[in-house]
Amino acid sequence: MLNLILASIVVAAWPQTEPPAELKAFDGEWIWQEDRTPGRAPEQFNPPLSSRFSLRAEADAMILVSGHGSGHTNVRITFDGRMTEVPNTNPGSFARYRGSWKDGTFTYEVDFIREAGGTPQNLIRRAFTLTPDGLIVRSNLMNETVGLYKQAKDVPLPATAKATINDLSWMQGNWSGIRGTENQIYFEELWSPPRGGSMFATARTVNRDRLSAFEYLRIVERDGSLVYIAQPGGAAPTEFYLTEFSATRAVFQNPRHDYPKQIIYERTGDSLTATIGYIVGGSPRRFEFKRQGATDTNP
Repeated sequence: MLNLILASIVVAAWPQTEPPAELKAFDGEWIWQEDRTPGRAPEQFNPPLSSRFSLRAEADAMILVSGHGSGHTNVRITFDGRMTEVPNTNPGSFARYRGSWKDGTFTYEVDFIREAGGTPQNLIRRAFTLTPDGLIVRSNLMNETVGLYKQAKDVPLPATAKATINDLSWMQGNWSGIRGTENQIYFEELWSPPRGGSMFATARTVNRDRLSAFEYLRIVERDGSLVYIAQPGGAAPTEFYLTEFSATRAVFQNPRHDYPKQIIYERTGDSLTATIGYIVGGSPRRFEFKRQGATDTNP
């Protein structure tokens, strides 16, 4: 096929020319911050692309490093309209990318061939424009959605609340819950008592008697406040900072994280609720726990 660039060609093999500054500014990892779709209700807030994606600019092309969907990585899209074909796992199935650079905006289109000899489907058009606020991304599948992305270094961390670990003693205990249409999902968090400026927890989720997820959690005192540190699946730690609390509620935030950006714990009697989601809008996920074992004197 004429003008077809196979994705199997190693990106490093292409001649490298330093891109101009306006293109170079697109380099790096971008994290979603705001939904700017006109007229969208807060509960519908969502990123127009992944919550986190990466770009790398060349003088005559943009490379979609990661986070652009379809599981494709390091897709090189030239600015001259030539097509880049990326094969999928199914034989005869592939995606076709085509892009342009004009007036400070990088735009690309992608469609999908589902089977050999098939017709293109699901045309997606995306546009990326740098502004003083950050990177504006517009995505148009059926309706246009708009989002603001920033790099982590440009996102301020939240102001923290003054607290000690004893202020969250109401979280200690063995907490578990059940969810799912058939009550087939069991989840638990086991929080230690506050000691030595810290609380520790292990968490796990079991689906139909099979372990599906686990997490290491801790809350530690730092600089007169508290930091919640999560390691899902034993991965590298992510920190969330205490922004408000009461005798039955604690809010931790990290706007530099992709998802979640906010974690809220609330206790009522022998019930504990953990809510994760964005700081503003969206559809938060709630986990309802019941205390197991001995009771205590907390609210």
